[in-house]
Amino acid sequence: MEKKFGLIGSTVSHSFSKNYFDEKFFREGLRDYHYDLYELKHIDDLKQLIKDNPDMCGLNVTIPYKEKVVPMLKEIDEAAKKIGAVNVIKIKEGVLYGYNTDSIAFKETLSKWFPNPKGSSAIILGTGGSSKAVQQALRELNIPFKLVSREKVKADFTYEELKNTEEISACNLVINTTPLGMSPKTTEYPSIKYEQLTPNHFVYDLIYNPARTQFIQKAEMRGATFKNGLEMLHIQAEKAWAIWNN
Repeated sequence: MEKKFGLIGSTVSHSFSKNYFDEKFFREGLRDYHYDLYELKHIDDLKQLIKDNPDMCGLNVTIPYKEKVVPMLKEIDEAAKKIGAVNVIKIKEGVLYGYNTDSIAFKETLSKWFPNPKGSSAIILGTGGSSKAVQQALRELNIPFKLVSREKVKADFTYEELKNTEEISACNLVINTTPLGMSPKTTEYPSIKYEQLTPNHFVYDLIYNPARTQFIQKAEMRGATFKNGLEMLHIQAEKAWAIWNN
């Protein structure tokens, strides 16, 4: 029986998810399983997508729909409810159920990589669905954080305000949850004071394509320890697979 899975977002051509799942289905001999990329102009287009694909069993959700998709789901698990964002949808008999694997995957990768010395604190760039998942993970790890956004109402600082502070010097963990620098717009990067970064800083970019964004390169030039989002993607994908098959 044919089973379909996929990724929805506004731009999805950069994604490694299709290769990841195509290889997985091939390795496991799942010849009737297919994974596709679905670029949606508007979140409401999801209804038509489900209607056109009655054999759709599960979807991953990326920028900018992790929050916008929530009202379209029948049920949301506790973790996703707490975070306020969904990145995995399970579809059973046409009914949509929402989950969040971003937070647990981020927490798992951060715990292994970041030594979390006493007095640690973080700055999170961005306030969207991915940021919400990161915030929840940091709460669970008891790492205090400040938020940066283009809009003051959503955050502790705007990017302009951040430039007039020593906040980056004062923290030891900087996390980019924005799409700035993601393929195909690889020349972009968050507008922060990179000269405040030091070899004591840990810089985590959730972007995995390209592997070394401008953000990471600038951090590397300051001697900071850096990490991209590829490991998180792999963990998140396996957790999504477990949800779809449960």
